[in-house]
Amino acid sequence: MKRVIDEMNKEELYAFFKTDLFNKIHEMIEEKKLSLENAILVLKHIGHCKVLKHIWNNHFKESSLDKRFEKMIIEEEKKKEEKNEKLLIDLCECYLLLNRWASEELLSTGVSCLLKVALNKEENEEAQKEVEIVLLALSGFGYGEVEQELFINEIKEVIQYHQKHHNLTRLACQSSWQFLINGLPYYKSFEGVIVDELHFLREAERELEELMKSVNRKREKEAEKEEKETKKELVLLRWLNTLERYFLYCTMWNEEFVGLLNSIVRVFLAAKDNNREVSLQCIHLLKEIADNRVVKIEDLLKGGAVDVVLEEFQRPTLNDEITSGFLECFDIISSGLYKTEDEKEEEEKVKEEERKEMKMKMFEKMEEEGYEDIITSLNKLLDFLSYEYYYYSFSSDIADYFVNV
Repeated sequence: MKRVIDEMNKEELYAFFKTDLFNKIHEMIEEKKLSLENAILVLKHIGHCKVLKHIWNNHFKESSLDKRFEKMIIEEEKKKEEKNEKLLIDLCECYLLLNRWASEELLSTGVSCLLKVALNKEENEEAQKEVEIVLLALSGFGYGEVEQELFINEIKEVIQYHQKHHNLTRLACQSSWQFLINGLPYYKSFEGVIVDELHFLREAERELEELMKSVNRKREKEAEKEEKETKKELVLLRWLNTLERYFLYCTMWNEEFVGLLNSIVRVFLAAKDNNREVSLQCIHLLKEIADNRVVKIEDLLKGGAVDVVLEEFQRPTLNDEITSGFLECFDIISSGLYKTEDEKEEEEKVKEEERKEMKMKMFEKMEEEGYEDIITSLNKLLDFLSYEYYYYSFSSDIADYFVNV
């Protein structure tokens, strides 16, 4: 079954991970046709694939196996003596990998239990794999129901030890950061820890540069177009998703923005001809960054984001989600240069001379990339793309704004 699951694509996995599958496994355990130990091995692998490939559904929650595991976790946790710690860990791993709708009690039990495993500093392959599984399980659930601030010291220790000793796998490293960043909407104090103490942006830049190698290649044979995603490509997508979540809640400017932006642009350029999913995720991320007013337009210029946006306007095929995504990104950037009456008080912090200089830099960049062609393309394409990708609402005066800059 492990080999079969590994060979499935995302659509096949959606069809496979149904309530009937989990009910059947539960039935086999009940009838002694499958041992609990072997069932746990199978379910761990299912959960691993489910989280890694972003297969989010509620089918496990609807199964009889979910109820069985809930009962077993609660009973094992309540034991004062002869508690089977390994069984409890296995059950919590399976449960959090497969179920994002756990109760507050089970989340607290699972997080506390699995963080103890994550703190294992052994460097043998078996220990690393177990740590990878528990961190992957922890990375997948939402926060409102559990007091995650109780666990920040443990996850900090995991990350800091890895920064010094490099004991985690790439997936485990990414999952540990995601677990921490998932707490940003609820605990604003986390950002200081993430940025100042743990240097998240620098770490993310280094990981993107390394993982970029997995997509920085051309397909040599036509058959390779159907090649399954490699684990590195999946980890890269997870990093891009984690960064998008970070910039959604980011409130602190940092000088490391430019280096990270440059890496995101480089990932897009490496992936745009052979990995559409990575390319689109880069665009979503750049839009999120451009829309975050903490990030300066100067950062977008220095990081190469403006260059790649303008370059994509001149693609030979414009009826495309990539182009429409960059049009929205361009709209966000241009609106950031325009000072409305409501924003005057806030914008007093920025010297008017600096603003004018930034406008001129943008104008010069437009001239370099073919200003007239871009404006003509915008005028012709905005109506069509707004209809084709109906969620866009572009400013009607984009072209006039740049003409009169």
